[in-house]
Amino acid sequence: MTAHILVVDPDPAIRRLLELNLTNAGHDAVSCRDAESALVLADDRLPDMLLLEWDLPGQSGEALIRRLRAQPATRDLPIIMVAARTGEHDKIMALESGADDYLTKPFNPRELLARMGAVLRRRMPHFSADTVQMAGLRLDPGTQRVIAGAHRVSLGPVEFRLLNFLMHHPERVHTRSQLLDKVWGSHAVLDERTVDAHVGRLRNALQPSGHQEHIETVRGTGYRFVAWNAAA
Repeated sequence: MTAHILVVDPDPAIRRLLELNLTNAGHDAVSCRDAESALVLADDRLPDMLLLEWDLPGQSGEALIRRLRAQPATRDLPIIMVAARTGEHDKIMALESGADDYLTKPFNPRELLARMGAVLRRRMPHFSADTVQMAGLRLDPGTQRVIAGAHRVSLGPVEFRLLNFLMHHPERVHTRSQLLDKVWGSHAVLDERTVDAHVGRLRNALQPSGHQEHIETVRGTGYRFVAWNAAA
């Protein structure tokens, strides 16, 4: 699935290379040269992943990671440091500060994409291209298909993303605000009632097979996917 990637590197050639490879891989990429600009961009639209150099003008990449990890909105942001420093001590410091992975320059773009995929699958499993099967439902992100028993469920793109996210986080309650952030994106300016409308459409699509009961309303909070089998 498409991810919104923020690249932070003082070298414009590296930024262009990363943006090109990320775009060719189907992602949405923006870039900047320093930590302060990165914070502004992240506040405007929370990225799905951060790629950054250690040696930045002003605040270092390591300091930026610690700052992001201290804020609730970016505490779980997937971060890979793509840096010119090759020392073992530097790698350890970056990982201890909160980086999910460390890749030294020069790097192989294919290796970077593979590492990105691994971190996204670990940190944000709804970005995985792997099929998920649960409670009689089979959701395939690669083909954008949902199968309930022997029948295909017809879903719009938003309902598909909503079900994909909920199925990858079963039994966990998500507020409407969290769903807007994770399914629509933090840049979306929408009323929380938008979530209710799309949950209603998702339930209607699942109703013929009886799977609408798996989308549970938690009064006063939000929604969750319950993994028990309604047909049992």
